[in-house]
Parts: sequence; structure tokens; C-alpha cells
Amino acid sequence: MKIILLGAPGAGKGTVAKLLTDFDGSVQISTGDILRAAVKEGTDLGKEAKAYMDRGDLVPDSLIMKIMEARLREDDCRNGFILDGFPRTIPQAQALKELLKKLDVRLDMAVNLDVPKDVILDRLTTRRTCSNPDCQAIYNIKSNPPTPEGTCKKCGSPVIQRDDETEDAIMNRLQTYNDKTAPLISFYEKKGLLKNILSLSSVDTVEEIKKHLAVEGVD
Repeated sequence: MKIILLGAPGAGKGTVAKLLTDFDGSVQISTGDILRAAVKEGTDLGKEAKAYMDRGDLVPDSLIMKIMEARLREDDCRNGFILDGFPRTIPQAQALKELLKKLDVRLDMAVNLDVPKDVILDRLTTRRTCSNPDCQAIYNIKSNPPTPEGTCKKCGSPVIQRDDETEDAIMNRLQTYNDKTAPLISFYEKKGLLKNILSLSSVDTVEEIKKHLAVEGVD
């Protein structure tokens, strides 16, 4: 499969993407992951991105697209890929369209994970993250709590609530999403690629995506 996952912060894109990779071996690709990998590997593009990141500047779309092209050319993408939270803006979507055309790759669909705002707030304000930068395990104090002592079950480090997961921060993130990323829904709808799924359960969402893929004849 070759799909894009759209959805607000807290919609569960990462979880759904991971479940889909288990389904057919397609690789999960997020902008953050490929940027960090390029920087860690010290590639020319990674060094260029690091210069922006060290200054606290946003990495420009032109550089992100070069890094995305390098990633999509890697052998493991031949079986398929799931773009997790990318593109984020209309210009990125247009650039991605040109890149896929250049690579002779056809996008199967763009899936919008539609989650009510109250559900997103509940998910994110109850999320906790391992403070160990080499672990970063994710917990939820309701559905998947850390140890009673508030430590990570994997490495024993304290778990924390991220600054961007307080209620005020989440409302700001949702407003940014609505302003910049939500227009992608109509962008892909006009191209006949959009599938809108009410996403309250990651497992159910994956099953819905599988059904759509079967209808489209995607292996």
C-alpha cells in the first residue's frame, strides 16, 4: 500500500501506521523520523537540516522534500509506505505530488482519521512519555499506565507529561492544525483520493483501511 494518514494531533496516526506495517510490510515514514535519521547518519542533507534545527529554525520545505525523496528511493519502500502526518500543508502536498510523479509512484489513498475534539483532549492530556531520550516509550494513565511509581516499564526512567500535551498547548496545536493542515482534506478529496474514517479505535480504523484497500484492489 502507498497511503497518507491525515488527522489532528492525537488522532492516532502513529499507532495506526504501526499496525498497518504489521499488516503488509509497508514502512512507516514520518518527517520527524527521517530528519532525525538524516542528522544522526551525518548525510549531506542531514548536516544541512541540522544547521537549521540548531538555530531553532524550521527546516524549509525544499530540504524536507529532498530528504523525503532520498527516503522513498530506499529499497524498503518498494513494498509500500505509510506517510504518517506528512504532508502538513498544501505546498508540501503539491511538492509531494510532483515527487511521486517523478518516482513513477501512484498514491493509493489519503486517509483522514476523524476524531472528536473531546476524545483528542482526553487522549493527549492523559499521555505520558518516558524521559529517557533513548527510550521515549508512550503511556496513558488510563489505558496503558506506567508503573505505580511513575516510571517507565521498559527502562525504569521517570515518565513525564510533555509541555505540548497540557490542555492549553493542545488547543493551540489543534488551532494550528485547523489553519494549516485541515485544508489537505479538501485537497485530496478533490483528487478523489480521500477516505474519511471516524477513528475511535486504532484496531477498528485499521480494519476499515484494509476494506478500502481491498475495494481499490491494493494488495
